[in-house]
Amino acid sequence: MPASFQASQGLSIQTMELPADLEPDNPLWRFALAFWQHSLAQETCLALQNEGWSVTRILCAGWLALNGRAYTGIEEATVTEWRDRVTGSLRAIRMSVPKAQIAYKILRTNLASLELEAERIELALAWRSFADPKPEQRNMYVCDELIQSNLAAAAPAPGVIPESRQLINALGDIMSAFASGDTQPC
Repeated sequence: MPASFQASQGLSIQTMELPADLEPDNPLWRFALAFWQHSLAQETCLALQNEGWSVTRILCAGWLALNGRAYTGIEEATVTEWRDRVTGSLRAIRMSVPKAQIAYKILRTNLASLELEAERIELALAWRSFADPKPEQRNMYVCDELIQSNLAAAAPAPGVIPESRQLINALGDIMSAFASGDTQPC
């Protein structure tokens, strides 16, 4: 968008500074793709998203738990900024396009593809912040506790957990089963 147009419209759009060495195809992304194949996981994540949760934060929390690591919920500013400015904007645009009208199907499909790519970059940014990828050995009981603790840390705000407890418990069960069914170190 030309600067003159931006100025005349009162828009101030700044390009984000992103790392040149970003790794979009990383273990976190591969986990997200595999986990998303489970329809119940998908449904639960989307239900939490409808309650204000970030699916990428949920996926980060789950991946870290399955690798024996705690998720604090604190993320680098670049991750949050990307989610707010890019991923969230694309989702909002996609959601504003009429779903029931066939004339807009191609547009919605293309926007969904762009949103997925934005989430891939968001997860790559998060992946960069996970400095020590080596898991600690944990037993399944400790793993279940870590999953629940990490999912609680992924909440959009303190106090949201009671409202979403059923969904969080279900998602924790799905992740525990995923860990025992797939070769995760947890």
